[in-house]
Amino acid sequence: MCYHASTPNHAELQKFFTEMHVSKEIVPYYHVSGFVRPYLPVTLNNEIDSIVLARWKLIPFWVKSEEEANKYANTLNATSEDIFEKASYKNAITKTRGLLYVKGFFEPHATDGKKNNESYFVQVQDQPIFTLGIVWNKWQDYNTFSIITTEANDFMADIHNVGKRMPLIIPEDKRHNWLLADGRDEIESLMQPYSGEMKAHRTFRVMAAGGVDTNVPTITDEI
Repeated sequence: MCYHASTPNHAELQKFFTEMHVSKEIVPYYHVSGFVRPYLPVTLNNEIDSIVLARWKLIPFWVKSEEEANKYANTLNATSEDIFEKASYKNAITKTRGLLYVKGFFEPHATDGKKNNESYFVQVQDQPIFTLGIVWNKWQDYNTFSIITTEANDFMADIHNVGKRMPLIIPEDKRHNWLLADGRDEIESLMQPYSGEMKAHRTFRVMAAGGVDTNVPTITDEI
């Protein structure tokens, strides 16, 4: 599953997405865990010409307080196969979708095929910034989201070799389709394992960092 990501700053987003209005409140993360519920750069389908901030971990309307939100079930990721049935997502997926802008994401690897003991930093080939498909919900006075996941493609199955999952990567030529999709059939047709070229290398084990500060430029270095 995708619980760890690296995200671009305001200047990088403005450089690569010149036609978009980019919020000046965006700050970069070299590595961030979804479990701290960070605010990350997204485009939501109610404002498709803007890159704004939304908070990772979708919170449904029936959660009434921040304390409850912190304790609520793990909604960092939403599996594509049952997203139309699960209570947290079934109303949102047909109405409120978006894109998360990342420079890459971290996935675990098990050298023995059984227990995750390594971390890999994964990117799309020749794309310094790429987009992941999300489902979102406005909760209280801010927006929250989950990253949608699919079955792993062959490349990711070798890396995430225990869970064999990957985030939904939305290619550049499908971004508007994803944001504006109408109906379940069209949405499902876009929730497929990524078929383009990818790359990855082993990094510091961010999933077991303990008290180490991982939000540093060298965290994505190959080891």
